[in-house]
Amino acid sequence: MTYLENILVAHREAAAADTRSLDAEIERVPTGHKARGFKAALASTDGAIAVISEIKRRSPSKGDLNVDLDPASLALSYQAGGASCLSVLTDEDFFGGSVEDLKAASLAVELPVLRKDFTVSALDVVDTKLMGADAVLLIVAALTDAELVDFIQLAGEIGLDALVETHDENEVDRALSAGASLIGVNQRDLVTFEVDTDRAVRIAKELPDEVLAVAESGISGPEDIPPLRKAGFGAVLVGESLVRSGDPAEAVSLLRSA
Repeated sequence: MTYLENILVAHREAAAADTRSLDAEIERVPTGHKARGFKAALASTDGAIAVISEIKRRSPSKGDLNVDLDPASLALSYQAGGASCLSVLTDEDFFGGSVEDLKAASLAVELPVLRKDFTVSALDVVDTKLMGADAVLLIVAALTDAELVDFIQLAGEIGLDALVETHDENEVDRALSAGASLIGVNQRDLVTFEVDTDRAVRIAKELPDEVLAVAESGISGPEDIPPLRKAGFGAVLVGESLVRSGDPAEAVSLLRSA
């Protein structure tokens, strides 16, 4: 099986074994808690590209990246460098992340936080809100059309933004049909995990102006930013190069000023 298939099998098996009541979990969502607007933060950068800085310990393709990172300290460095938002891995088995990483990072800063994980059920969406995140990741390749529609709607109802991740033109069409207004283009092939640095620019032509577009993966430094800006991307999600950087704050600052 491919990387993605292995990951999805594990997550769907866990979801199938989860016997909690969806209605009961939705009732647990605090009504007075206002999310730190994830999409709004990406849109309000005064012309500079918005940077979603990722807290990521390891990956299936690259192995260990920074397994001993301190999520709170790294989040503070990202904030000091001018990051608009955080992305925090919570997948434990494949990426070495955790809910604790997300909570620690979220509490340390004022930045909105994306829960980076493989969302495959409505309970996953609600859990994202309950753990304190401000946005949920929905990967088109991992979901049916009906799931996409349902999860985008549920996210909105409980106060989450939804970053809908695509990898090709067909997935962009599916995301738009489901009502996505915040769309990521991941330059990493989820079958081979190889990066195609032309993918985002190529697919950007399919994104209407009213969509806030995020380029993901394969961004190693400020030299990668100008073609993405020219193609219409308002934000980039960067992980590996930042967690491996000796000065994360400076690395984020350089991306923003590119």
